[in-house]
Amino acid sequence: MVRERNYSTNQLKKAIESGGVGVIANGPNNSDMCDFLGHLGFDAAFIDFEHGGVSWSELADITRACELWGMSSVVRVNRLDEAQILRTLDQGASAVMIPHVITTADAELAASACKYPPNGIRGVAGGRRAYGVENYFQKADDQVQCLALIEDFEAIANLRELTQVDGIDVFYVAPSDMAASMGHTGDPGHPDVQRSIEGAIGQIVDAGRVAGTLVNDDNLDQFLSMGVRCVGVPWQLWLRDSSATFLSRVTAASGALNGSV
Repeated sequence: MVRERNYSTNQLKKAIESGGVGVIANGPNNSDMCDFLGHLGFDAAFIDFEHGGVSWSELADITRACELWGMSSVVRVNRLDEAQILRTLDQGASAVMIPHVITTADAELAASACKYPPNGIRGVAGGRRAYGVENYFQKADDQVQCLALIEDFEAIANLRELTQVDGIDVFYVAPSDMAASMGHTGDPGHPDVQRSIEGAIGQIVDAGRVAGTLVNDDNLDQFLSMGVRCVGVPWQLWLRDSSATFLSRVTAASGALNGSV
């Protein structure tokens, strides 16, 4: 007897479309870490194919781990390439984050590569997410997300046109790469870079589209007040800060013990 199952809901998309803010945990490039993050309540895990060392076989396991917790998998590919986007989605990714979207042609190709015909040009195949799912192709199109990285200063001048392209679910402004494109490599906090980031987010929100960016504890409220609806969080910073606090307490206690001897 053939068993049927439901297609996995894209939790990140659901959070945003329900009027909330979608939260992506950055950098869990293995399945065990996704299992750990899954029970903490993040909407999605970010998997880095651009800078990370994830293999295609590992990606399949990572996306499975995310699905076990109802957590989406957002995979950043290393270039705008329809064949790579196709394979990423066939390995189970819920969403694809595409770097260096600068022109409307870039945005149109990115969006089209994520959808099956007649909505796009994604190659037609089954794969594990299709097994036992009725109307798989329609459901895959309904749930997939395309995140366009706005990480080049040149792209800001084109945002009015970019935000008119259908099929881009999130315009994600990347601070570090934006800084590098402006000649301030390693300094995303530079005032000129911050003005460009805020201006880009303002244009995206004013156009009625979903803006996303990387945040931390210090600037979260600022970006939420600007209308950002998708945030990436480098949770490793919490580990760094907590470990520093813990170790400083141990050092202080050790000093007190040594002083009492």
